[in-house]
Amino acid sequence: MRLTDNDFQLFGLPEMQAQVRADIDARWKVLQAEVHPDRFAAQGAAAQRVAMQWAMRVNEGYQRLKDPVKRAAYLCELRGASVGAETNTAMPAAFLMQQMEWREALDDAATETALEALDDDAAQAEAAALAQAQRLLDDHNDAPAAAGQVRALMFIQRFRADIDQRLAKLEDFAGQAARAK
Repeated sequence: MRLTDNDFQLFGLPEMQAQVRADIDARWKVLQAEVHPDRFAAQGAAAQRVAMQWAMRVNEGYQRLKDPVKRAAYLCELRGASVGAETNTAMPAAFLMQQMEWREALDDAATETALEALDDDAAQAEAAALAQAQRLLDDHNDAPAAAGQVRALMFIQRFRADIDQRLAKLEDFAGQAARAK
């Protein structure tokens, strides 16, 4: 292992979006066992500090690799196409329209059933966008186009989190109403 290795090199994985989560998890466990600071207790405080830095580096890589959206963003960055979610909000017109429709539907959703149906729709869009990002990265090596898909995925994830919050509020309200009876 070298500090200059990217996450894929560090984990001994191909630089591809398509990954098997169990492989990432297994490699993480092996790496953690190799760099755990307790293994270096007999070598003194300096060796333990270095091991701690390596353990942190392995954990950071694991967090990026295990999440498909973070992994796609990382691959885009490695290939010279930063996602730039903070500064680049450009999206295709059709996706912008979809966002507006989803937001209106979320504002109008008053029942758990309506919210779950909206989440199902967003989950399907998320799966399709992930598949498209994988094709763009692995089959076409088109990191700039994949970066656009990653920005869309980030929106979809935020939107689904908003749905989860609304569902939680409905559940809290229902629980309070039941207790008030």
